[in-house]
Amino acid sequence: ECGHGLYEHGVARELVRTVVRQHGGFELDTDGDSLMVAFARARDAVAAAVGSQRATRSVGRLRIGISSAEAIATDEGYTGLGVRGAESIWSAAHSGQILLSQTARDLLRETPLDTTEVLDLGEHRLTDLTAAQRLFQLVVPDLEREFPPPRSLETRPTNLPLQPTPLVGREREIREVAELLRR
Repeated sequence: ECGHGLYEHGVARELVRTVVRQHGGFELDTDGDSLMVAFARARDAVAAAVGSQRATRSVGRLRIGISSAEAIATDEGYTGLGVRGAESIWSAAHSGQILLSQTARDLLRETPLDTTEVLDLGEHRLTDLTAAQRLFQLVVPDLEREFPPPRSLETRPTNLPLQPTPLVGREREIREVAELLRR
């Protein structure tokens, strides 16, 4: 499980780190004000997201994206569709919102959290992902419930065409183009 959240204050970051550890998660990476964390189970990632939102209410609202997919360890950190998916879902979230991928929602169905509800937000085209993704919002009774539509490519229109194929996994083609440019 990969989660990505924005933590605008150092106090909030430490509160989130405490909640993540309480739910068996560990920190993969930090980038500016955001943390990338991982969990063994979707239920733990969601429980930590809810706990983090509650713990940081007085110091700032978080936006959290949860994706369930494999992350690959490299010398520079973690990479893969799980990481890209979590980052893209996080980017689509609004402050105070917890968004889930289809896979995370499906896994959560197996061991749901009491008192939480999952709202289907439909399919959205997200930054850095070629296929549209079905997004779900976690609804918790004592947390904010109403948000604008996810910040997807549809709600942030550009004049850029859809990326036809991902660049990830195309190292040979990238080397060939670089060599042609050097010539």
